[in-house]
Amino acid sequence: MTATIFENARILDGTADHAVEGHVLVDGGLVAEVSDKPIAAASARRIDLRGRTLMPGLIDAHVHVIASEVNLARHALLPDALVAFRAAKIMHGMLMRGFTTIRDLGGATQGLRAARDEGHFDAPRMVLCGKAISSTGGHSDGRGRWDNRDNHWAEQRLGALGRIADGVDAVRRACREEIKGGADYIKIMANGGVASPTDPIAFLGYSKDEIRAAVEEAQMAQTYVAAHLYTDEAIGRAVECGVRSLEHCNLIEEATARRAAEAGAIACPTLVTYQALKDEGASLGLPAESVGKIDTVRLAGLESLEKMRRAGLMMAFGTDLLGEMHRHQSEEFVIRGRVLPAIEVIRTATINAATLLRMEGQVGVVAPGAFADLIVVEGDPLQDLALLTGQGRHMPAIMQGGRFVKDQLR
Repeated sequence: MTATIFENARILDGTADHAVEGHVLVDGGLVAEVSDKPIAAASARRIDLRGRTLMPGLIDAHVHVIASEVNLARHALLPDALVAFRAAKIMHGMLMRGFTTIRDLGGATQGLRAARDEGHFDAPRMVLCGKAISSTGGHSDGRGRWDNRDNHWAEQRLGALGRIADGVDAVRRACREEIKGGADYIKIMANGGVASPTDPIAFLGYSKDEIRAAVEEAQMAQTYVAAHLYTDEAIGRAVECGVRSLEHCNLIEEATARRAAEAGAIACPTLVTYQALKDEGASLGLPAESVGKIDTVRLAGLESLEKMRRAGLMMAFGTDLLGEMHRHQSEEFVIRGRVLPAIEVIRTATINAATLLRMEGQVGVVAPGAFADLIVVEGDPLQDLALLTGQGRHMPAIMQGGRFVKDQLR
């Protein structure tokens, strides 16, 4: 692999409040050196980035890479091979938008990650939970009111995002099975959701004892629990029980956000998905009972960002998109930019997300020893967050592990 030197770069990774002028040496798949002075390396390719911004590859900390359709109950019936090929295409699209690391919140498997790692397709680095764990009737239960089939038939299918576990012992077993299968963390459904048919948004999917059981199992495996959460009550219960990663949080109140911050939790809002579901969900097959729940969470989204910011609760970048709506992934930057300073929005997809993924120093920064996952942006994202949108149109180069997966530099 040829070494690369990016010269005269405007380096922006969120570690400072502004971009820093400098030079970056990439060698052996890692960032080898960052300097404010020219770097000597006789055999390296030199690229002058004057007028451009060099950033770490973006991190989306809430995706569902297998979700190629909006109707998740129907999706679970698809053949595994079809789901896998569609997932590869979805992930390649993410990479071409500059997302070099993703955290999947339910559905992606070790097989998909192994195929990516073996080089069968280009895709972001993957952090996985395996199947999301839900109670009967909860957010991973796609059966309608009149469907009395045993849900276990679906749990072995690649197209199913989650699995069912009721009671403390069953939750413990489900956690242990996911961890045995290689899960990096545990995901539980601790509140009602939009895409599921029988759980109102305020539905509290798990008892405190069940949540604590999942947290203890994760802690014994040296990892953490992420929980699907919307309402203030559900978020408060999750924080009390030791949940670290708070997904969505649309209906959070400031006092609860402060308690979450004090407990060391991190929030991962996903605002773009609700607007996309509002605009396109019904036409793409979202059932009527789900369409009716969208505005309950959509309309509170921007206000939740302001509450969490005032409370000092760290936020990571997430999107949670389904089906054809994956193309809206980068629009989350612009939505957040309506209420947050641009540098704070960028931090959610760089250093904050790296902290949530427990990959500090490896991703989300341009620093010696980090993976050479880098994007080049035309112009200054601090002045215009829309430069991070457009399906990578403003990114002439995307590098992963020191290898260009897109190179339009001259």
